[in-house]
Amino acid sequence: MDMFRRSIARVARIDMAMSLTVLVLALVVSFARPAHAMKIEEVKSPGGIKAWLVEAHENPLLALKFSFEGGNSQDPEGKDGVANFLSAMLDEGAGDIQSSDFQEQMETLAMRMRFEDSRDAFYGNFETLTENRDESVKLLKLALTKPRFDQDAVERIRGQLLANLVYSDRDPEKVAAREWFATAFQGHSYARPSQGTEASVSTITRDDLEAFRKRNFARSNLKVVAVGDITPEQLGKLLDEVFGDLPEKADLAPVPQTKPIAGGKEKWITMEVPQSVAMFGLPAMQRKDPDFMTAFVLNQLIGGGGFASRLMEEVREKRGLAYSVYSYIQPFKHTSIFSGGVATRADAITQSIDLIRKELKQVADEGPTPEEWENAKKYLIGSYALRFDTNSKIASQLLGLLEDDFGPDYIDKRNKMIEALTIEDAKRVAKRLLDTNDLIVTIVGQPATATADKKG
Repeated sequence: MDMFRRSIARVARIDMAMSLTVLVLALVVSFARPAHAMKIEEVKSPGGIKAWLVEAHENPLLALKFSFEGGNSQDPEGKDGVANFLSAMLDEGAGDIQSSDFQEQMETLAMRMRFEDSRDAFYGNFETLTENRDESVKLLKLALTKPRFDQDAVERIRGQLLANLVYSDRDPEKVAAREWFATAFQGHSYARPSQGTEASVSTITRDDLEAFRKRNFARSNLKVVAVGDITPEQLGKLLDEVFGDLPEKADLAPVPQTKPIAGGKEKWITMEVPQSVAMFGLPAMQRKDPDFMTAFVLNQLIGGGGFASRLMEEVREKRGLAYSVYSYIQPFKHTSIFSGGVATRADAITQSIDLIRKELKQVADEGPTPEEWENAKKYLIGSYALRFDTNSKIASQLLGLLEDDFGPDYIDKRNKMIEALTIEDAKRVAKRLLDTNDLIVTIVGQPATATADKKG
């Protein structure tokens, strides 16, 4: 009989999970509306916690995204990887509920809860059906305020993280990126490996996880966005229920503003892989810099636009040198970078990097063509609505605006800002952004001579 009950319960959980999947798909369709048509409301809970809300009652589903400023830049010295470790532990039991029971309750409620860390913040993602919202919220609160960190769960997750590190050490793209940050930001917390090292992850204890949680999870560094089937009054109560017991002030270590090292540098890391991979990068404008949006459009035409970008055209299409080549502009809390990557065979990596350097210098010296500039602007304006076509995307976009200290009106202003940018703006900012004398490059793979020796 017990086995029969468990089977029935299992079927019920599967049905509930399938229902949630159907609702998510339905919400993708129902929420496909222009970004400017959204009503974004600021909600303040009775306890004083603020959040942005987009009500959507078409389907009984709520998405909640939140962040605590800090992230893995707050990892203690010698304990690299604590934030990443914590992100994997918060659903491994909380309060009086042990790990397996906690996971089973999440499955029964068909709720989704996951956490992730970045250099500047620790993120939470939460989705629930309206009918299960109250019970799901209780689990979320426990995860944030009373995680268990039982030793068996800690050791199991530690094993998974160590296995991930072994895999990452064999991935040339991950190694190139890790070494680029270590080279560009020597002496700064951004230089440290966010996933930690085998040595640091092996020494992280339950007390380290709890200490990080207590120092970083607070109301003062909290940002929250809710999208879905909930009213402002209901959200206010939810905010106090989930976050109300957290400390008022976070105890964050100061992180200084920084820039990638000047003067440029090239670093080789030998690895026996079929193709070589390189990451390249330069200092860029931070998010509130008046020239950031111009740099953002420049990146689109240089390497952010896929097959429509200059690097893809010159490096891959015309010369067949690379399997992939791309660029992006990434503003962090304490710096900003224009960066990119290229993957190719060992005997073509140096030529590919030389060509990338040449193209960046040409854009800096001459600026883009008027056609390139207008095409990049049109694409970025036209594609902006796609960032708001699901509740999850909406929540992510709005949380990013909150973190960058923009108001809801940014959504209406953004495309107008891009439209107003001129080719003269592009030429001026290109000279400011693309100083190839400061280009930092990390290359992972086999030197061409080694490859030639093997073929011989």
